[in-house]
Amino acid sequence: MAWNEPGGNNNDPWGNKKNDSGPPDLDEVFRNLQKKLNGLFGSKGSGSSGGSGVQLPGNLGPTGIIVGLVLLAGIWLLSGFYIIQPAERGVILQFGKYAKTTQPGLHWRIPWPVQALERVNVEQNRSVALQGQKVLTKDENIVEIDMVVQYNIKDAAEYLFNVQDPDGTLQQATDSALREVVGQTDMDPIITQGRSLIASSASLKIQEILDSYNTGVLVTTVNLERAQPPAEVQAAFSDAIKAREDEQRFINESEAYANEVIPRARGDAAIALEEAKAYRTQVLNAAQGEANRFEALLTEYTKAHEITRERLYLESIESVLSNSSKVMVDVEGGNNLMYLPIDKLMGGGTGGASGSVGSASQSAIQHMQNADRTQFTPSQSAIGVSRPGNSRSRSRETQ
Repeated sequence: MAWNEPGGNNNDPWGNKKNDSGPPDLDEVFRNLQKKLNGLFGSKGSGSSGGSGVQLPGNLGPTGIIVGLVLLAGIWLLSGFYIIQPAERGVILQFGKYAKTTQPGLHWRIPWPVQALERVNVEQNRSVALQGQKVLTKDENIVEIDMVVQYNIKDAAEYLFNVQDPDGTLQQATDSALREVVGQTDMDPIITQGRSLIASSASLKIQEILDSYNTGVLVTTVNLERAQPPAEVQAAFSDAIKAREDEQRFINESEAYANEVIPRARGDAAIALEEAKAYRTQVLNAAQGEANRFEALLTEYTKAHEITRERLYLESIESVLSNSSKVMVDVEGGNNLMYLPIDKLMGGGTGGASGSVGSASQSAIQHMQNADRTQFTPSQSAIGVSRPGNSRSRSRETQ
């Protein structure tokens, strides 16, 4: 029968008698629970006092102490587990001295106070800036420079323990490298097109200094944001820059003109060369033709000397007289100078000019031959053309 049913026992689960007149006393319930706990941990009951306050367990037995120590040891060991994020590195210190560096993932260490953990974000982009640095250049000018250096951490242990202030060390190294690089460069490249070269050289020098101190810092980017002369001489340098821009503009214009003229000149030269080659070919072909004609004439001359000579003479006289308007003939042994007004003959005839000239020439030749056959032979000359075999004959032409 249940303890709280009507007619049942009056004892509750804690050994208290049920009071039919009201609910059980709460103080009594807590006292009974305290007794049972004391008995569980092996402590003797301290008796109940007449007070109404709740008493907690007093002295624990050996078993309770061991269980408590085991629980504390378990909690202590579990506190050694830790997780390193992908962008971090874990630096383990054992009694304050560097022990090792752990990579991203789940790890365990001996909990404090034996080992301690330092987390370092090695992928975070950090930066230091130099503003308004006045630096002396190689040509003894002063230039104001603003520079920003971006970096991250390549070795967490070196970054934490090798130098006291890595960021301050980086700033001092940047200032030193900047002054060294700028001090070896003239001012014009620094303020014009040489900024990228200055930044690259400064980056290498900064990294060299940091590596010599084992700072664990890796320089990623160096930006030369501003490089200009001091404000006191800014106007003069602006004029110099404008003059330099004008110079570059004139150079570009001259190069454009050269690019236009030179191809045209090359084209004209090529045309002249082609024309020269064509003329050379023409002259060579003409000379070759004359040589072939002369060889053919020589062949005929060897066959008939007199006939060929006579034909050549007549062809020459005909060619000369066709281009002459007046002919004067001096016959050897005679006293009279014969004058043939061919121009008049050409103008007086009704026929063509060529016919008049031809008939006049034939008439003159016939008259000379009939005048003195013995003295004027086909070997005589007319108009400066000598016939073979008689060097004393001569003729004069008056235009």
